[in-house]
Amino acid sequence: MNRGFQVAVVASSTCVVGLLLFGALHSNGATPNDSPYPHLGVYTEVLSHIQTDYVEEPDMKAVTNGAINGMLESLDPFASYLNADQYKQYLATKQNPKASVGLYLSKRLGYMMVVDSLPGSPAAKAGLTTGDILETINNISTHDMPLAFAEIILQGDPGTTVKMSVLRTVRSDPQDVTLTRAAIVNPPLASHLEPADQVGVITSSSLDEARVREISQKIGDLSKQGAKSLILDLRHCTTGDPQAGVALANLFMDKGLIGYTQGQKSSKQEFQAAAAKQVTKLPLVVLTDRGTAGAAEVATAALLESKRAQVVGEHTFGDAAVRKAVTMDDGSAVILSVAKYYGPNGKPIQDNGPDFGVVPSVLQAETEAAPEVDENAPEGQDTPPPAKTGPDLILQKALETIHKGLA
Repeated sequence: MNRGFQVAVVASSTCVVGLLLFGALHSNGATPNDSPYPHLGVYTEVLSHIQTDYVEEPDMKAVTNGAINGMLESLDPFASYLNADQYKQYLATKQNPKASVGLYLSKRLGYMMVVDSLPGSPAAKAGLTTGDILETINNISTHDMPLAFAEIILQGDPGTTVKMSVLRTVRSDPQDVTLTRAAIVNPPLASHLEPADQVGVITSSSLDEARVREISQKIGDLSKQGAKSLILDLRHCTTGDPQAGVALANLFMDKGLIGYTQGQKSSKQEFQAAAAKQVTKLPLVVLTDRGTAGAAEVATAALLESKRAQVVGEHTFGDAAVRKAVTMDDGSAVILSVAKYYGPNGKPIQDNGPDFGVVPSVLQAETEAAPEVDENAPEGQDTPPPAKTGPDLILQKALETIHKGLA
């Protein structure tokens, strides 16, 4: 083993040791078989074989970054490891957000996967949707790129552009897409009464404390207009602190467990419904799709599992956790989920296995079919989504559900 490789092994092993020791120190007493040290020995041995047996001399920095990011992704698709410079940029963008393109991302198979595009944003206008994979951003491969760093480089001054190579759910080959950054504004809350059915419909694509207060007011307005039941449309509702989901659920619940958070070193914190915060007892149906995430999932899980509402639509994305940046001595940081949100039945919303998110009580696919792509369109040209055709099948199914008296 040459001197350069020894240094690389020591450096990379130090990084991994730091992460493993962090987990060991914050565990509840691991058994000898769970100790990080045997696994560290295997890691070092694998590095040695890469050096001696691989077809060419490896880039040890890339190998180390790949190992760290792969380890984090296997635990948490929203985790990130940022070096000192990246972490400084991360903190700066948190304090002074810039224009962006309206994409919400997670990690999948080492790359950036689209959770959803904010309605009306540059990304949504270009047709980027849940499940699309960003292979490159500004000609930088997203493979093993920290999630938080990808969010940083998507930001910039209004009017500037960002170019990405996208493997889309609607075509088999990567497509070059250029988006123009813009100030991101959440769409306003929308509501209307279906007069024939006396059903009030409230649509929200974001959740925060102010938005929950707006929803409360809309419920009162619709009740005055004669609404006998309600539909809460949380499709494409991706943004918001999960605590806003707790507050939203309480608008419809007068008692019982809304949910709770719990982590390895975070004690269980329960959220009970308060009768004083309930504003309606009208029958309720919640609409979801693959882009329903975070706070919207917390509310949906609570209302479904407490049998306060039926849920109609698609399986939600599966992202509801308390995240924390853990800093290292060299100024780098690991952003981790330190506690998960659980529904009243004890099921975590964010899970690594197949049992993630919220499964609707009435499954119904979105209305729009897969868009047809113009294979002759010039590279770099934004490809807008096709106009919706036909009825809103999820809304139709929700109305049928209400009529059947299942809500």
